[in-house]
Amino acid sequence: MSPKSPASPTGPAHPTDPASPKKHHPAPTRRLTTAQALVAFLARQYTERDGRRQRLISATWGIFGHGNVAGIGQALVEAGHGGNGTAHRMPYLQGRNEQAMVHAAVGYARQSGRLSAQAVTTSIGPGATNLVTGAALATINRLPVLLLPGDTFATRPADPVLQQLEVPYAGDVSVNDCLRPVSRYFDRITRPEALIPAALQAMRVLADPAGTGAVTLALPQDVQAEAYDWPEEFFAERDWHIRRPAPDTYELETAVRAIRSARRPLIVAGGGVRHSAAEETLAAFTAATRIPVASTQAGKGALRHDHPADVGGIGHTGTATANELARTADLVIGVGTRFSDFTTASGTLFSNPAVRFLHLNITAFDAHKLAALPLVADARAGLEALTAALAGRGYRVDPAYETECTGAKEAWEERVEASFATPDATARPTQTQVLGLLDDLVTEEDILINAAGSLPGDLHKLWRTRSRDQYHVEYGYSCMGYEIPAAIGVLLATGTGQRTRPVWALVGDGTYLMNPTEIVTAVQENLPLKLLILQNHGYASIGGLSEAVGAERFGTAYRHRDADGGFTGPPLPVDLAANAASLGLRVLRATTVDDLRKALSEARDAEGPTCVYVETETPDTVSGPPPAQAWWDVPVAETASRPAAVKAREEYDRQVAARRRHL
Repeated sequence: MSPKSPASPTGPAHPTDPASPKKHHPAPTRRLTTAQALVAFLARQYTERDGRRQRLISATWGIFGHGNVAGIGQALVEAGHGGNGTAHRMPYLQGRNEQAMVHAAVGYARQSGRLSAQAVTTSIGPGATNLVTGAALATINRLPVLLLPGDTFATRPADPVLQQLEVPYAGDVSVNDCLRPVSRYFDRITRPEALIPAALQAMRVLADPAGTGAVTLALPQDVQAEAYDWPEEFFAERDWHIRRPAPDTYELETAVRAIRSARRPLIVAGGGVRHSAAEETLAAFTAATRIPVASTQAGKGALRHDHPADVGGIGHTGTATANELARTADLVIGVGTRFSDFTTASGTLFSNPAVRFLHLNITAFDAHKLAALPLVADARAGLEALTAALAGRGYRVDPAYETECTGAKEAWEERVEASFATPDATARPTQTQVLGLLDDLVTEEDILINAAGSLPGDLHKLWRTRSRDQYHVEYGYSCMGYEIPAAIGVLLATGTGQRTRPVWALVGDGTYLMNPTEIVTAVQENLPLKLLILQNHGYASIGGLSEAVGAERFGTAYRHRDADGGFTGPPLPVDLAANAASLGLRVLRATTVDDLRKALSEARDAEGPTCVYVETETPDTVSGPPPAQAWWDVPVAETASRPAAVKAREEYDRQVAARRRHL
């Protein structure tokens, strides 16, 4: 059946006879496959916040196999050419690894302020299970991504089919059920008509500022290709309003009283500040109150590094300034943060016996953590309400406290300068010197992306963030392999047809080897990715942690085996620069500080994808910044025969004694 055109308005058969029966005109429908209907539906979904409107699903990433090639694949061919009677096209992006496609979509969503997302389609089997890591990253970081894995036959004409997981006790389980615990919403579309409510629920969750994350619609391959008469209204343009819930009056008054009674308050800014676009509102609040602001990994950039109220990162990877203020704070005001163990130093950081917590968060779950006074609201709306409620009540921190914060910040800045200093331009650079050279080069236009290894700690302590979105460190899941595909997503989100913003993916050799595949995508799309590879011959971050907990850096170096079977021989002759070049990147090798300075500048100006490769000094002590300013709980063996583990346990027992449950 061909698609039906809209029916004309109904009316009386005989206008002069009001009692005449009316003719029945069925609602207009369009005959499409389930996959075609889904793609057409997605192309018409929009978000709206503060008067700004954009596509909710801007593009679809895909790798095709027998589970999606004839369904979603064919539908994307139609949508890419304006088929199915629509001018609403669905752009297609070609990936090389399913996990990486999710990372790219997550990078895009974060750069888009969670107002726009991307879909990812895969075949059944390994293509689908490769999504799990990316889905976990998206959900933990509260970032929207739509997953469309193929699934086994709903009608079961052949059982089992290729790549089907057989579960003896359940006939309705497939490998896609692995995605349930890491998805904010999951449904399996076993009938075409079931897509309608499922698709609407999927959009609701993607656009939910409190409950967003990975959304999975598992699509049996036979259902994808099955035709159905879809109601035309299913394809109408639909706006999903991103709400800004205001605080409850009682909670607001309680929060105001807590702030007014505080002598040493400290704000902890998290990712919710960025998601809410509340940076200017936070700056206005601090201007009125002079309360200092520390930041989590996700919140770094909430204030510029040179803002008077900014005291740097907090927690295990934070600054001495922020952490000393945290230890003496009598009121900790969390704004849009989950208070992870890195932020709280595993429950040892906020040590003032009189400390209380006030959490402004859009989710009640997070607002009540640490037995806090909750202020459940959008970060911007909540800060606006707090600023207004405090206005005229004469609250401002004591000038002596403000002076203390300023002095401590200046002292830390001297330590940053010392870490970045490069006295010998002919020497091989350390990792922190690499960051210092990059710091000298970038402007507020540049974006830095990182996720794992020793770099997040160095960046959180030392990086001078110049704009609200410059610092893009994924530390909710801290997933090795995120950086390169995420940079592609960021580039897609920032591209305007003119010169795109410089986007840097910073990776160590361990991270590079995990997931370099999307270099090919950057080359294919001619995206000006700036990839900075730091070669330090192993898992340097975990090597340092291993040494600290008495595991003696076991299994963390990329070296040949020695005579005793260990890995203490010469470094492996791995040439990552040659590998990157073989995937299509232009590669600039740097061996000295001076070489690196020139290579970074050249890469920043490059119009195509470019790699800077540098081997850092002292592989066994990669990170040269000040040591951790707060503890992190990694349990140490309670009994051991080796001296390193015995000593590490003694230190662990000393540190854990300071842990406190805030009740």
